[in-house]
Amino acid sequence: MSVQPDTRQNSTKQKIDYSTLPSVVTDRLRELIIEGQLTPGARLNERELCDLLGVSRTPLREAFQTLAFEGLIDIQPNKGARVTVLSRKDIEESFTLLGALEELAGQLACAQASEDEILEITALTYEMQAFYTRQDLPNYYRLNREIHRKLIHATGNDLLEKVHTHLNRRLQSLRFRSNLNQEKWTIAMEEHLALVDALKDRNGEALGRLLKEHLKRKSKFALAEFSPRADATAATK
Repeated sequence: MSVQPDTRQNSTKQKIDYSTLPSVVTDRLRELIIEGQLTPGARLNERELCDLLGVSRTPLREAFQTLAFEGLIDIQPNKGARVTVLSRKDIEESFTLLGALEELAGQLACAQASEDEILEITALTYEMQAFYTRQDLPNYYRLNREIHRKLIHATGNDLLEKVHTHLNRRLQSLRFRSNLNQEKWTIAMEEHLALVDALKDRNGEALGRLLKEHLKRKSKFALAEFSPRADATAATK
């Protein structure tokens, strides 16, 4: 396993207290995968990760099981664990389904969200814009995920939220990397401002359309940078 050096602000590589619950270890590993410090196909060396995170192998292995269920890592008998490599088909199908879910979520959120929920999502969007202005991508993206999570929660549809959460986690690393391109990051920020305007207006048709188009652009970027070698790697999982 080779953890990629983090040259951005607010590195996630901080020691975790030994008493920390496995869920927090899971969160830290998920961040390392999303932000590209653990790259697709990377073997996960337990000793290195224990040293990096300051934990024993027990919570680390519990975290592995959770991340395997989420589709972020593959655990192979007698070979250990590695970061999942998505095939082109995986990416296309996942973004297509997620786009349909988010279009529906936009429509439902405009009908079901409370005024407090709309105010909170609006406030988070402007806070995220401040991180964009400072070019602080890790904190920008953490707020980005929180905004989408709260938007999905505002639908009031528990099953939609459950399915969306599981599927979305598979794509978080790809969604994060799209913002490494400054032009695409700028477009994404502009789209989020339009999204919150539609939500405040309770325009479900507009919000649903914007969310679907937002995902379509993310999908195009992910497929544009896709390496044919990834299909071969994914096929071995």
